[in-house]
Amino acid sequence: MTIRVVVADDQLLVRAGFRLLVESDPDLEVAGEAADGSEAVELARRERPDVVLMDIRMPRMDGLEATRRITADELLAGVRILMLTTFDLDEYVYEALRAGASGFLLKDTPPADLLAAIRVVAAGDALLAPRITRRLIAEFTRRPASTRVAPAALDALTKRELEVLGLVAQGLSNSEIAQQLVVSPATSKTYVSRLLAKLGARDRAQLVAIAYETGLVSPSAG
Repeated sequence: MTIRVVVADDQLLVRAGFRLLVESDPDLEVAGEAADGSEAVELARRERPDVVLMDIRMPRMDGLEATRRITADELLAGVRILMLTTFDLDEYVYEALRAGASGFLLKDTPPADLLAAIRVVAAGDALLAPRITRRLIAEFTRRPASTRVAPAALDALTKRELEVLGLVAQGLSNSEIAQQLVVSPATSKTYVSRLLAKLGARDRAQLVAIAYETGLVSPSAG
């Protein structure tokens, strides 16, 4: 099955480069290009791509606002956002993930890694390596406590679900969680699915954010 990708970046040469890269893979295709956030939202609504490669800084409407609009649209529930940034400590990365993005990559990421990232996100997983998670946590811990989510948000979770949420926040995959808890991968996946439903999270990226916002996991754990 072909994975359809929209490339959103205000620089023509950057878009052209990503197009060439994406289309070098027989299982991927570019469904369209956008020069700003507004065009990205319009393209997403028209083309219903599997993944949007979204630059954070763009004119008219930035990638953060475009991500909010796309992830808030119930008709676009299947569209995943992969943020692109020039800086690995981009100030907007945390907000982008909280808005519903499934992960982020540096623009100088090796081509093979970028193609792999598109596949990961298209499959519904979050692109959150432990190294990246630590950066997000560092950014979050600098924020005022008043912006954090009340621990009461976790009241609906069982003890085991809380345990699974903590492991997700540490960047563990379903198979790694299964090994840690001595359960089957299918059981691990079921727990994660329950967490997504109970917490109203779009994907694992948002689960990580919630775990730290509520204080379930401390920054030192990342």
